[in-house]
Amino acid sequence: MMHEARAVAQEDLARYAKAYQEDVKNRAMTHALSKQSVADAAYTIAGAAKTQFKFSIDIPTMPVTNQKSSGRCWLFAGLNVLREIIAKKYKIKEFELSQNYVAFWDKFEKINYFLETVLDTTQLPPDDRTLAWVMQVGVQDGGQWDMLVSLIKKYGLVSKDAMPETFQSSNTGAMNQMINTRLKENAVLLRQMAAQGASREELQEKKDEFLSEYYTLLCMCFTQPPKKFDFEYVDEDKKYHIHRDITPKAFYEDYIGDILDDYVSVIHAPTQDKPFHRAYTVRYLGNVVGGNPITYLNVPMPELKKLVIDQLKAGEVVWFGSDVSKFGTDDSWDDGAFDYASGFGFSLDLPKEHRLDYRDSAMNHAMVLTGVNLTDGEYQANRWKIENSWGDDRGGVKGYYRMSDTWFDQFVYQAVIRRDFLDDTLRQALIQEPVQLNPWDPMGSLAD
Repeated sequence: MMHEARAVAQEDLARYAKAYQEDVKNRAMTHALSKQSVADAAYTIAGAAKTQFKFSIDIPTMPVTNQKSSGRCWLFAGLNVLREIIAKKYKIKEFELSQNYVAFWDKFEKINYFLETVLDTTQLPPDDRTLAWVMQVGVQDGGQWDMLVSLIKKYGLVSKDAMPETFQSSNTGAMNQMINTRLKENAVLLRQMAAQGASREELQEKKDEFLSEYYTLLCMCFTQPPKKFDFEYVDEDKKYHIHRDITPKAFYEDYIGDILDDYVSVIHAPTQDKPFHRAYTVRYLGNVVGGNPITYLNVPMPELKKLVIDQLKAGEVVWFGSDVSKFGTDDSWDDGAFDYASGFGFSLDLPKEHRLDYRDSAMNHAMVLTGVNLTDGEYQANRWKIENSWGDDRGGVKGYYRMSDTWFDQFVYQAVIRRDFLDDTLRQALIQEPVQLNPWDPMGSLAD
């Protein structure tokens, strides 16, 4: 039986107004909110003071990077993890891998992935939810760890000196809008051709014409990626080195090594549709056709934290995904730094399961964990240190942030961990065929 809707009556409004006027706290909050944000009004210095910028495990890392006005956090975080491997091996104090190089190939491969998805869904009507989702998301800056793996394995890496940033790579909004409008034009034509009986070969030929156009456009926006380059650096002993005429794939293999498949994406998604100790993937989430599938291993939060701490103890930083839209300040993410209940009469403590199911929260930013403060026991933490990619003029200390452990519980969703740290139960779970999630599942949101 359908619920019978009830309109708001005048007597209801009179009752609400009376309740507001009778409480002096309401007037005080009205005055306060006239000159500051809701979050600022709820901020409590006493709560924030509990999360200090001091850590029992603090891995030395290089200066932070800056993704500027782009959504390439996942890419920056991944390259920040990999550059530490190069820095330790060759004793380099400051160094960046080219984010622009990887972003070029990511954009190009996503365009091909989008067009292939169009060809795979030509039988669906325009209002089909899957097709509508594909069209709505289009090609964006976001991504996942496995997408970075696919790009590097196919195209390698170069130093930032070999392919520095351009205006478009650092400010992607207008370019993305142009690409996505053009892609929809492509989709209309491909679907019309399919409806008129075009063969697969004819459709692929038309797609190839489109790809040539996009390659040219991306070269205009990012510059053309180098096929070879000279890698120059000065080590911590002030000694100059140069590796001449190296290909991007050889650079990756020589300076980092074939290690990308050693990492696993572990998530914490405590929803009824995702039992723990199972592997998952998201349909139509990816960039490189034929590349690494997006795979997540869902575990309880204590297990995820243990894996992260074990990797930090071993001296290796951790790529992670979270929701930075919640309880953030200029230098931290800390739910304990806000007291909404005192001022507004209610708290914002929706359980994580419901935050996901009811779309209140999802991954929207990737960063790097570089430290943790352990208290009682070897796996009990109260705060974490974060390397962000928003430049060195933000954050607590030169672009580095702190995070409370309770915020970690609620808003950290993913961490990339070496397989060596997985126990037998988790290794067995990875062998199973991943459960396929819908394209709009929250676990795919970082790539939107």
